[in-house]
Amino acid sequence: MRVCSLLSGGKDSTFALHWAILKGFDVACLVTLKPAREDSWMFHVPAIELTKLQAEALGLPQVYVETSGVKGAELEDLKRALRTAVEEYGVEGVVTGALLSDYQRMNINLVCEELGLRAYSPLWRKDQARHLRELVEMGFEIVITAIDAYGLDPEFLGRVLTEGDVDRIAELARRYGFNPAFEGGEAETLVVYAPLFQKRLVIKGRKVRIGPYSWRYVVEEARLVEP
Repeated sequence: MRVCSLLSGGKDSTFALHWAILKGFDVACLVTLKPAREDSWMFHVPAIELTKLQAEALGLPQVYVETSGVKGAELEDLKRALRTAVEEYGVEGVVTGALLSDYQRMNINLVCEELGLRAYSPLWRKDQARHLRELVEMGFEIVITAIDAYGLDPEFLGRVLTEGDVDRIAELARRYGFNPAFEGGEAETLVVYAPLFQKRLVIKGRKVRIGPYSWRYVVEEARLVEP
């Protein structure tokens, strides 16, 4: 089936894309929505513009659409982006990285149904504690770009996570009660390299504290290099 893949730049949407390619789907394009506000109910915000470099690293075209980020209205923007994917690339289905959010998955499915598209969510309800470890073991290089959780140490910001980091995050999640795969909004991630990337994304930036338990890694430089 010819599909598009929703790409936020984070670990889940990137893995879903790789799953689709490895399962033999014809991934015709990527679809990314950039919210105008940080409290979007549907879409990832931190470092979203770096998906353009990821698309280049993957060698795939991208439908990049700005959205208001307003609850409800952003679904119309999603519909507009998917219509573009249908009209320009002839897609018949949509691959998503939905892992736990009923709100996101339900609304994506409703938009797809309205447009006559099949929706695929290969990560849905996957074991949360195991998920991050499996990604690192498979060669996904993941950087945390935002933290919004008590107990999640800002030392993890801005660097590629190791297996030791994953063990530490799992331990902190048990101690402080946050989701170890960050599906409660505890953190946001950026994939800088993965097995199907043709190039590696190199970033430089700085840590910024924006609240008692909230931090951001502000990317100031980004470029692609040979892996």
